[in-house]
Amino acid sequence: MVVNKSKAAFRTIAEVADKLGVGTHVLRFWETKFSQIKPLKMQGGRRYYRPDDVKLLECIQNLLYNERYTIEGVQKLFKEKGTKSFVGDTIQDDFFAPAETDATEKPTEEKDSSLSPELINSVIKELSAIRQELQDNLK
Repeated sequence: MVVNKSKAAFRTIAEVADKLGVGTHVLRFWETKFSQIKPLKMQGGRRYYRPDDVKLLECIQNLLYNERYTIEGVQKLFKEKGTKSFVGDTIQDDFFAPAETDATEKPTEEKDSSLSPELINSVIKELSAIRQELQDNLK
């Protein structure tokens, strides 16, 4: 089933994996190795990737698969040059703020208070559209 979404829409892990041509397990693994990858996780653990997350994943994929860097090599590049230098200035300014740390550091448990009402409304709207599509397909 192909869903036409706007460029600003959130993507599921399956959609991102399909776009990149990798398995969902690869994306979950990269999440453990690159602290910059921070998909929105809804109740139940379902991941939703922002357009900026997808750009970063495309960059990581290119560095690993095409440029033949190791994971440690990509981590070092991101640490030395900054992630923005690889994915461009179109990334939101606040996207990398807390995550430019060493990927081996364990994140501290904290409540995510950074969810703006606009972001929450956007996710609710997207989920409502998905729900409606599923209901339509059941008819």
